[in-house]
Amino acid sequence: MKKLLIASCMAASLLISSSVFAGAAKTTYPIVYAHGMGGFDNLLGLNYWGDDYGVFVGDACDEFLEITCNSNISSSQKSYAAQVQAFQSSEVRGLDLANDTESFMALTGATRVNLVGHSQGTIDVRKAAYVLKQRKGYAVVRVLVSISGPHRGSPIAKYMLDLSPGIISVIDALARMYGNIIYQAGNDGYAAAKQFVYNDWSATDGKTTGMKAFNVLYPNSSAVVYRYVSLITAQEGLSVNPAMWITKSLYNIDGDGYCVDDCDNDGAGGKGDGNRSNTDDDGLVGINSQQLGWRLQYNECFLCFDSITTNTSLGEASANNPTSAQMTSKASVIQQDHFDVVGAPPDTFNEMEFYGALTDYIAYYD
Repeated sequence: MKKLLIASCMAASLLISSSVFAGAAKTTYPIVYAHGMGGFDNLLGLNYWGDDYGVFVGDACDEFLEITCNSNISSSQKSYAAQVQAFQSSEVRGLDLANDTESFMALTGATRVNLVGHSQGTIDVRKAAYVLKQRKGYAVVRVLVSISGPHRGSPIAKYMLDLSPGIISVIDALARMYGNIIYQAGNDGYAAAKQFVYNDWSATDGKTTGMKAFNVLYPNSSAVVYRYVSLITAQEGLSVNPAMWITKSLYNIDGDGYCVDDCDNDGAGGKGDGNRSNTDDDGLVGINSQQLGWRLQYNECFLCFDSITTNTSLGEASANNPTSAQMTSKASVIQQDHFDVVGAPPDTFNEMEFYGALTDYIAYYD
């Protein structure tokens, strides 16, 4: 009887283990992760695309007894973290990303690639996809994933730029947040901030900037990307990262109202509904700015592998003209702030399982 009980326990343990660690399918093509503004080797001292301990979410467990890795992905999964200028426009960063991506493709012999961006990285990947299409003559990017993307701008950018005396205030604010990294060669905090404003912020600087103009230049196109998808984040209360909570306390992002353009002149396409405390932004970007392509649903599962599925009810959104439902719906919104999904502590988010589920989703479509 005792032996039977032990055998039953072992069988149950193996069943649970196989369920928990079933893991993601391997993608056909490599995944390249593109960091947001202020990203470089790390974010707040940890790997930008990492868990709370700084372990890269795309690090496959491909060495004997390796434990500092993501056990949720295949041991043969190819994933890379790109590095571009920490502070620049996405015209510049996107070109750098395309160069990095070509290097990763050459390293693996891949003819196509999947791109995952966070924050400004979601804008960079759109530029990079167009550059790669132009260089190769075919659609190089299979799945383009946007996480917390400001595709129709962020009010925080215009708020910073509008501070007198403008450029000095922007540089000072960013420098206080990120230290001397902003002053390194090639970085331009002013250009970075103007990227996130929906309309052209300055008509006298000789350049047309902002997300409205960017969306015209780089619209969703099946000739450039096989599948566009996005994951949307928003959170309220003390659960928000302290830096994000301060931002939300000082400025009302109010990001769940519909309008074709920037109707309330806050720097983001759309408008607010007048209520700042109803889970409509993640501390930096409103939900009405984040959907690009198909909206994804993250499904957490206790004692089994998490999954990500497509929310087909809202339809596919372009960056140029999303519908009212796409800009205002809170369906499938992940209850995390802007930085929780890239491992910036403190948070309760399981980055390893999340990116394992995302890898599995990409594998289905690439």
